[in-house]
Amino acid sequence: MRNMKKKLKLRRTKKTRAFLKRKLEERGEEPVPSDVPRITNETIAEHREAVIGRARKYIYPLQHSKHRIVLVSTSVLIAGVIAFFSYCTLALYNFQNSSTFLYRITQVIPFPVARVNNHFIDYENYLFELRHYTHYYQSQLKLDFNSDSGKQQLSAFRKQALDKVISDEFVKELADKYKVSVSDREVNDQITIVRTQNRLGSNDKVFEDVLKDYWGWTVDDFRRSLRDQLLAQKVVMTLDQATKARADNALAELKKGTDFATVAKTYSDDQATKANGGDFGVVDRTNRDLTAQTVDALFKLKPGEYSDIINIGYSLEIVKNIENSGDNKIHGAHILFNFKDITNYTTDLKNSQKSRAFIRV
Repeated sequence: MRNMKKKLKLRRTKKTRAFLKRKLEERGEEPVPSDVPRITNETIAEHREAVIGRARKYIYPLQHSKHRIVLVSTSVLIAGVIAFFSYCTLALYNFQNSSTFLYRITQVIPFPVARVNNHFIDYENYLFELRHYTHYYQSQLKLDFNSDSGKQQLSAFRKQALDKVISDEFVKELADKYKVSVSDREVNDQITIVRTQNRLGSNDKVFEDVLKDYWGWTVDDFRRSLRDQLLAQKVVMTLDQATKARADNALAELKKGTDFATVAKTYSDDQATKANGGDFGVVDRTNRDLTAQTVDALFKLKPGEYSDIINIGYSLEIVKNIENSGDNKIHGAHILFNFKDITNYTTDLKNSQKSRAFIRV
């Protein structure tokens, strides 16, 4: 049965070939050579295997050299890292470049700028201070730091910034020792006082623009700087108990009924107003000659009233509303008690502890 099927299939194939040959001859075309191989699944598989077989000789050597590829890639990566760190080291320590690019790098990689005992101070802290000095003088005062006077000013800024970050480190040591800290609420309260007096813009957008235009700061940068200031002020207030005692004595005399002007002449450290009983004239809410805390306390008083002791930073103060002068203005007076400078307390630490700066300014 199978042989019959094969014979029939072969006979049909021969007839088909003969028919195709006649058609090609009628058209004047050359017949297909009988020796042309037929394309079947078997011939395709054979051809595919032949091609892949020839390619395999290139695959095996590649597999054997994977460790070489890893070695080369690792070497290139290490060379790139070394080149990157070499560039940063030269730019920061030799040329003292303070560009935005390098500033961003120091925010990620803690390059040290100085060392106090065994504690390193990040280079980023130094650039944070330096860059807001230079930004203000460039943007607001149009100072050219490539000029002779500009180079001298830049040198002074570098020294000022380096001294400050080292001093701040000693302040933090004192704060840790005496358990002094600054809370987020204290920072927010300070910002609120300044904002309500329109000293840094009437709304958030203006506030942000003022910080950016004048110091190149974001709001977070401003909060950071303000927190450092408040910490130093609280440390001084904690350590300078003598000034606090003088302020308490002055307030006690006022409560006994002693005239405000008399107490001011006795206790006040403000030499400009002491002789006339602390009288500083008529002021409004936007007055820039007084601190924001002073203005805030003054405008909460009724005529004839004096305040409690208020902390205005590196001084204590008692203010009095002598009289309202109309148009939201007040005729006022104050008694000022200046704290000792923070260096009175950090100098002893500097003398007793080893500190080393890694740059020359």
